[in-house]
Amino acid sequence: MHATLPLLEITDFPEVHRTELTTLQVNLGYKCNLRCLHCHVNAGPNRKEMMTPDMVALIPEVIKARNIQVLDLTGGAPEMHDQFKELVIAARSMGVEVIDRCNLTILTEPGFEDMAEFLAEQKVNIVASMPCYSQDNVDAQRGDGVFDNSIIGLQMLNALGYGKPDTGLQLDLVYNPLGPTLPPEQHSLEAEYKKQLLKHFNIEFNQLFALANMPIKRFGSTLISKGKFEEYMNLLKTNANSNNLNHVMCRSLISVDWQGFLFDCDFNQQLEMPLKLNSDVKKPHLRDLLNNDSEGLPVQVADHCYGCIAGSGSSCGGSLS
Repeated sequence: MHATLPLLEITDFPEVHRTELTTLQVNLGYKCNLRCLHCHVNAGPNRKEMMTPDMVALIPEVIKARNIQVLDLTGGAPEMHDQFKELVIAARSMGVEVIDRCNLTILTEPGFEDMAEFLAEQKVNIVASMPCYSQDNVDAQRGDGVFDNSIIGLQMLNALGYGKPDTGLQLDLVYNPLGPTLPPEQHSLEAEYKKQLLKHFNIEFNQLFALANMPIKRFGSTLISKGKFEEYMNLLKTNANSNNLNHVMCRSLISVDWQGFLFDCDFNQQLEMPLKLNSDVKKPHLRDLLNNDSEGLPVQVADHCYGCIAGSGSSCGGSLS
């Protein structure tokens, strides 16, 4: 795989500083039942990197110490971690909102037959990857059969009340472009998603998040191999919108990798650009959050950050403007 950081670290991206920390985004590990082209963590079935039990036990302590409001669980497929349910229960018992970044197909895998019911019981918010409402596009990006299993997963969630009015069960979908293009305007794309999924599969959901593909890891390496890396970076920079800087996720979120190390965002995590917590801590760790605040500190930036402010902007919660 081609390294992308050497092409990104010399940057003119504007300075960004942290505000109050509200969200802890935890990558429980890189094991996944899928191997998607756009995956910026290079996850897959053969990955062995998973968070240890001792590290998982630290998460509720940090939530309490820093008064965290949202626990955002990601991977890989976070549900494949042996302590996923235990962690969800602990966080929900503290009144914390929990987000599960679900690939949908995991809900149909052997051994995970009760996962959808568990998520509903705990009132976990689901953010589900669904890069298109077309079978051909989804299978091209994520693998043969993924679309059909994603539809089954969505129908399972709908049957439990997810995406339905007045249930309190939030189901949001995530769109990624198939190639090196910016995502379309989120509101109009959401309307088309809702129309097509309801018409053909009787599926309902709450919101659509339109995310840009980041020029790192698997997607970035593919761009380099095809000679399109510089072209894509020019696209991001040409469409940069400085108004989005006040809303980027790295201002109020800290990303935790499977080893417990801290980063400004999931993308910096994959580029091994650690959070700047204080001058005494060179590579901050989850345990350092027990006694250190991050508010006011600078965010580590590089050229890939243009992916978050290009066009309508892109974050874990969709477009920014």
